[in-house]
Amino acid sequence: MAFQSVSHPTIGTVRQALPQKNTLARRDNRVAVACPPVKPLNFKSKYHIRQQVHVQAAAGLRAGDLGENAGESFFPTSDTEVAVNGEEIPTEPPFRIGHGWDIHRMESKEIAGQGCVIGGVLIPDFEHNGVIMGTVAHSDGDVLYHSTTDAILGALGLPDIGQLFPDNDPRWDGANSEQFMDEAVRLMELRGYRIMNVDVTLILQKPRVAAHKAAMKENVVRILHTIPARVNIKARTHEKVDSIGESRSLSCHCMVMMERS
Repeated sequence: MAFQSVSHPTIGTVRQALPQKNTLARRDNRVAVACPPVKPLNFKSKYHIRQQVHVQAAAGLRAGDLGENAGESFFPTSDTEVAVNGEEIPTEPPFRIGHGWDIHRMESKEIAGQGCVIGGVLIPDFEHNGVIMGTVAHSDGDVLYHSTTDAILGALGLPDIGQLFPDNDPRWDGANSEQFMDEAVRLMELRGYRIMNVDVTLILQKPRVAAHKAAMKENVVRILHTIPARVNIKARTHEKVDSIGESRSLSCHCMVMMERS
């Protein structure tokens, strides 16, 4: 096995395996990992071409307060940046992880002005205390789509869904939340990433969603341009505790891991 001496700003000189070997070199119980160099991101790559189908729809989304570039305005402007310790670090790592969470109140369908949509599925009317319920929201209030959108945006280091699609903008009144996920996916692919896996946890006392999870998963797989083996959707109650357990609200957590494509 071939090694070379490398000067490290914190631990001094270490013997490090040559880059073509994914091995470890040890010194003073510290580990230096040899990794292949990260390929610089080409912003005029195939990902621009592949996403042309979304351009027309996304143009309307990008015409708001953030200007024509919207999410793109927050993209890194160089392949590397220098950390406070002087180390030069790639701005686009091989993997990224994001977390999203959303919660919405539930009221009578009459007060809410709409029914309940979760994962792109319109849930059949359900009752709580003899009242048919609906989701209170500026858009359609899809907690699964909202949390997944935020997880993607968070993994990319971009503004959250409330900043890109503010709830005081009349364009999003009653909007189909698939538009928000579409835009997040467009930005993800523009940055040169794809979904590695998605793990969703719905937390709600009502409605019961076991019969609808397969359709929800199918929708998420389609929108994220991935395969069923990379998406998981779970649901649990809140054991009748607080507003969620009392069926006055519903929520969703989503974890997303993405990889360079």
